Amino acid sequence: MSDVLELRREHRLQHVMPALNDLLADDSSSGRHLLVLTDARGEILWRVGSPEVLRRADRLEFSEGADWSEAGIGTNAISEALVTGRPVQLFSAEHLVRTHHEWACTAAPITDPATGRLLGVLDVSGPLDTLSADTLRMVRCAVRVAEALLGTPDGGTSLGASPARASSRQAVRRPSVGVKSLELLGDKPAAEFRDGSRVPLTLRRAEILALLDSRAQGWTAEELAYELYGDAGTPQAIRTEMFRVRSMLGDAVESNPYRLAAGLVDCSDAGRVLRLLREGQVAQALEAYSAPLLSRSGALAVQLLRDQLDLALGSAVRSSGHAGLLIRWLSTDMGSPDFEAVEALGRLVGRGDARYLSFLASHRVEPRYKHQPSIS
Repeated sequence: MSDVLELRREHRLQHVMPALNDLLADDSSSGRHLLVLTDARGEILWRVGSPEVLRRADRLEFSEGADWSEAGIGTNAISEALVTGRPVQLFSAEHLVRTHHEWACTAAPITDPATGRLLGVLDVSGPLDTLSADTLRMVRCAVRVAEALLGTPDGGTSLGASPARASSRQAVRRPSVGVKSLELLGDKPAAEFRDGSRVPLTLRRAEILALLDSRAQGWTAEELAYELYGDAGTPQAIRTEMFRVRSMLGDAVESNPYRLAAGLVDCSDAGRVLRLLREGQVAQALEAYSAPLLSRSGALAVQLLRDQLDLALGSAVRSSGHAGLLIRWLSTDMGSPDFEAVEALGRLVGRGDARYLSFLASHRVEPRYKHQPSIS
């Protein structure tokens, strides 16, 4: 193992290992696949996985320092990537060694973007049922990220704190200015930094952040994949997005599980609305609720959060016994469908009040025809 540590310290791929960790690794207790990085000869330098997966890999001699070239252990995905120079997937009996037939492996070579020289192989392996249609695509994507980082002026060295710790899960590219707040209300989500700058968020990344903002204990990649993509979701797709989110927002987002940092609880505009409601400041909460939560999102999980926000504020306004607040609430897009608020206003101002009658009229549905034609 001491020889492996020495090889790691001297190897260029040490600088991109943190990024590959963020993209593809899962060392949680429920993780079922193994992330492996070899050198150009096929010797395993890094591997990341859950304790159970690591134990299973040990039984296959799939461990640091092992030679997984064609000469070392026979046909496998790593050796095929080394020989062909292309991404490859191997299933079950396609492996030469019989004990590997219960595994599926996806591997791709990583090359020096300046010279084209082979640097090593990235591999994702696990039991057959861990393979998805996206696995090969995600490995290819991770290789592109690694090669792009290696092609930066510093060769990716700014990504690792120290060579000795390059194999641990580290932050990738952290902004020097921290996140001040997240703007999730309306149709133009963004992150605001403490220096006053504002960075737009894609809808998918904003949806992920809205879910992180909703649950302090955090989410696993599997949970987020299901909430946002349904049965078609894959943890790899979430890890790719989270890599980009964390590159943009830095330490605002923690991993394993994914969650907002402790200092950012209620940092979003939606979170501020809920905090004001908990403090009993209904008028201030209504003022802060400027638009629906991620109004362009059709994700069911976000729709539920949007409905919960509407219900919480609507209930607080109706319970306030304040006609002015009811009128302000009913005048918003979020409150306009709230017929219970209309009735509460009528009880406060009287059924003959013009304000009540105007909101009541907007909730009435006139019949399409006053007189239905007779059918003879």
